[in-house]
Amino acid sequence: MKDNQNLKQLLKDTGYSDKAIKYYLEKTNIGRIEKPDAEVTHMGMCGDVMNFTLKIKNNIIEDIKFQATCCVGGLSAGSAITILIKDKKLEQAKRLTEEDIAKHLEKFPRQKIHCVCLALKALQKTIEKYKKRNKKLN
Repeated sequence: MKDNQNLKQLLKDTGYSDKAIKYYLEKTNIGRIEKPDAEVTHMGMCGDVMNFTLKIKNNIIEDIKFQATCCVGGLSAGSAITILIKDKKLEQAKRLTEEDIAKHLEKFPRQKIHCVCLALKALQKTIEKYKKRNKKLN
């Protein structure tokens, strides 16, 4: 328990909000959907990797999970995306911005904004792949 408190304090001192820390520690929506309707793995310029899997029905994201090889910033940004777009229409998810994610996380180290960009780009590519395979949605 003491180690967890120490980690929380270190992350707070680094500039993460309580919400971002909670997402990181609880591993919010980290995982993989079996037989997803859409899946993409994206590597950022820094070498971090993020993979989103989506379950979509009637143009609505019914479930979303992600896996990543990255830092606290990427993991909390990925979790934030899953919270923001679950049960939303694809068009709403496509309009998600870096600012929306950062605002949702409340406080986020400025030097980690590239993590938000990585997560958003991975999501966008996943939606694009789904739409290409299902042209009727275009």
